[in-house]
Amino acid sequence: MFDLEPLTDKCKFVLSEADHVCIGISPFNSYFSTRRIAALAAWAMSRFGSCHFFVPDGPAAFTLEALGYPAGRARHKAARQGAYVHNKLATALGSLGISRPESLVWGARRLAASPRYQELREAAQRLFDSDDAFRAACLDASRWVLDRRLPDGREPTEEQLALAVRYFLAELPLFTDSATICLDSPGRPSLFVYHQRVRFLERLYRGELAWRPAERQGFLLVTEKVRAGEPV
Repeated sequence: MFDLEPLTDKCKFVLSEADHVCIGISPFNSYFSTRRIAALAAWAMSRFGSCHFFVPDGPAAFTLEALGYPAGRARHKAARQGAYVHNKLATALGSLGISRPESLVWGARRLAASPRYQELREAAQRLFDSDDAFRAACLDASRWVLDRRLPDGREPTEEQLALAVRYFLAELPLFTDSATICLDSPGRPSLFVYHQRVRFLERLYRGELAWRPAERQGFLLVTEKVRAGEPV
């Protein structure tokens, strides 16, 4: 059903022992249909001991602001889209017989009450403010996000990147220590799951940045298999 690709050799080792995954579900991304979310959940629950889902609903407003939305309208639009994604997750997980689907989902409101998430988010901001190489890598990741949404030939401005990077910094703790955030289980092997490769994350998991993931934290690319005769 899915092709699995650990991002690095270290991630491959984590995959061999992991019993938890955190699956990223992006707002404003049509890839995450209810059917596909249900398929991902069914795969994760059959392959691992536990799974959670991360929805960067609140931080999505920063991307909208970077694209030109006024702050108030960006927050409203992000909140509406976030509610839509949470409803899709509830439907998908409910179809698998999960009685309390909200217990598997981490959005901005729930993360605000997580000490480990807040600790990592604040540490990421301090490093962003003090380390030129780390800041450049984060801004490059945000440029990748904006490049896909801006008109062809238009480059994001420094002001746009300064807004958009707040979305990326809000995601970074989940890439770093999803076992402690989701399970309150430090040191437990865990993988963050997404369907796209990001250069920043390759550098992160190869140990090329000042920021480091937890020792037993990995990243797994998970994409749907293409059947014979289907368009790619």
